[in-house]
Amino acid sequence: MDEETRYEAVSSRDARFDGEFFFAVRTTGIYCRPSCPAVTPKRKNVRFYPTAAAAQRQGFRACRRCRPDAVPGSAAWNVRADVVGRAMRMIGDGVVDREGVPGLAERLGYSTRQVQRQLTAEVGAGPVALARAQRSQAARVLLQTTRLPVTEIAFASGFASVRQFNDTIRQIYARTPSDLRAEAAAPAAATAAGIPLRLAYRGAYAAKDVFDLLGREALPRIEEMTGTPGSRTYRRTLRLPHGSGVVAVGERSAGRWLDARIHLTDLRDLTTTVQRLRRLFDLDADPYAIDERLAADPRLAPLVARRPGLRSPGAAEPEEFAVRALAGREKSAWLVERYGTVLDRPSGGLTHVFPAPAELMADEPSLGAVAGVRLDVGADRDGTEQALLALPGMTPRAAALVRMRALGDPDVALPGEPDAELWRPWRSYALRHLWLE
Repeated sequence: MDEETRYEAVSSRDARFDGEFFFAVRTTGIYCRPSCPAVTPKRKNVRFYPTAAAAQRQGFRACRRCRPDAVPGSAAWNVRADVVGRAMRMIGDGVVDREGVPGLAERLGYSTRQVQRQLTAEVGAGPVALARAQRSQAARVLLQTTRLPVTEIAFASGFASVRQFNDTIRQIYARTPSDLRAEAAAPAAATAAGIPLRLAYRGAYAAKDVFDLLGREALPRIEEMTGTPGSRTYRRTLRLPHGSGVVAVGERSAGRWLDARIHLTDLRDLTTTVQRLRRLFDLDADPYAIDERLAADPRLAPLVARRPGLRSPGAAEPEEFAVRALAGREKSAWLVERYGTVLDRPSGGLTHVFPAPAELMADEPSLGAVAGVRLDVGADRDGTEQALLALPGMTPRAAALVRMRALGDPDVALPGEPDAELWRPWRSYALRHLWLE
């Protein structure tokens, strides 16, 4: 999009582009999402940015009305397999918070200077600024949804000090942490009740099909589906960098979001948990672009019309998904009982966390070998698929399915399935339509 087209989107308050770009107003010092309900500013006063971090880097503050930090992520980062796309996915997963910029660069196979240069050139901000924007959004969520002390929130959000936390919040939101807490729309909940979140998405969302799939796949003790169609809740346990978690996501949506509730043993895992849920439910997809491309195929056109906004669900635990693809459902259920980590506190039917592949190496070496395959969000997808194919028992179809689900690749063609160049770069979605035909 050129800048004039972006301005047209802003003028029409087009929600299709929320998260795809941001605009800032020079005269007010505020940045917004394209659908902001405020009076449209004059064109000469508007500046456009590819990320919220880029706008913040130029000194703009987040709008209080449209909350631009709460928009869906850009679908571009999931499509792209280059260093910028991989870097954006890893920053979203909290790699910079845990390992710093050197850790990010090492995972990418580039120098820190190269990573900084490429990100700044393409998204308007380097890895530190991008991670800082993400930490700020996590802090705002905790301030407005929990009763945690401000000091605990500062460190749980990933800030190195309370002073850094206070300064950043003031700069980005033009309010103090106490002010943000006072503006909460609903009373904050006790931490024991979990962190309530709204997981935003853009466009149509075919929730029924996503929840049907997750319900069919649910593995006892680590996953469960409760409720009745239309108002179901998907619940599962997670193995996280700093501890474990239990998450619940509701099928019913009153707006363009899914309601979630997150229980964590360590709040530093909030950002990682949110990103995993977004990938699992494919919330950063661009259904406008996907449906337009696939509807150009006469075979798919009626299927797209029948299921607008069909998503390609990912995996909450990539390594777990790969092990389950190798082991099958019955063996996977046995692995949970035999090797799974027991929760300190059972939650309904959830009692275990799926075992890490390394824990299976001694007794189940063929399954434990998954530990040697890189399955994080920044992995090179072609290289990972080749590494998967080298595992005993891994078929080409299963490896491609792991690539589609565990790595969140939107453009996978499975062996034995129809394929068409016209479907690129959304072949994963085309297959979802055909499977539901």
